[in-house]
Amino acid sequence: MWFLLALLLLMILALPSWWVARILQQHSLPRPDFPGTGGDMARHLLQLHGLADVQVESTSSGDHYDPSARTVRLTADKLDGRSLTAVVVAAHEVGHAIQHARGEMLFHARTGLAWLAIWLQRLAPAAVLIAPLLLTVMPAASRLAIGLAVVAMLTGLLVHLLTLPVELDASFNKALPMLADGDYLQEQDMQYARRILQAAAFTYVAASLANLLNVWQWFRMLRR
Repeated sequence: MWFLLALLLLMILALPSWWVARILQQHSLPRPDFPGTGGDMARHLLQLHGLADVQVESTSSGDHYDPSARTVRLTADKLDGRSLTAVVVAAHEVGHAIQHARGEMLFHARTGLAWLAIWLQRLAPAAVLIAPLLLTVMPAASRLAIGLAVVAMLTGLLVHLLTLPVELDASFNKALPMLADGDYLQEQDMQYARRILQAAAFTYVAASLANLLNVWQWFRMLRR
């Protein structure tokens, strides 16, 4: 019984990431009919929306928009690639730049909370290490240390929960309309673009589930 539950949990956590990778890979083949790369698309859309001062750069740490540097960062295969995945991902990251420029509340709330979560998660490992040492001599301090770790995980969970609507908005209220209104893609490619954006959102669902499991385990420790 426990084995089946563990297997089910593993599938819930692993399948979204596998599916996302599969969808992105399916549409990563070069498209000679595309007039430009993902980087070209990003620059064009930024210019179109009055954000010419936002930079577009290469990165090795995953596609993202950096609000502190006002920079869209794309991996080399997206920046220089002429594929449907490259174009759609570039449009999605430009969607985040538009959220930032418009001062959208959820985007800024998620950005601020993510900064707090990073600092809390730096303290959490130290709290986890000292908690057992304090258990016999200072039980209250031990519980406080474990509580800090739980707060860090809860903050991380909240970041993931806020991230999902922010990502969905960047995809379906920003990127997809931009691609449709500009007639950049054929009708069949637009259908595939929607699938790419839907798949990407599931990565945050999986991350939220994993974080929720960690929080539940720590709450069990606190109740002992």
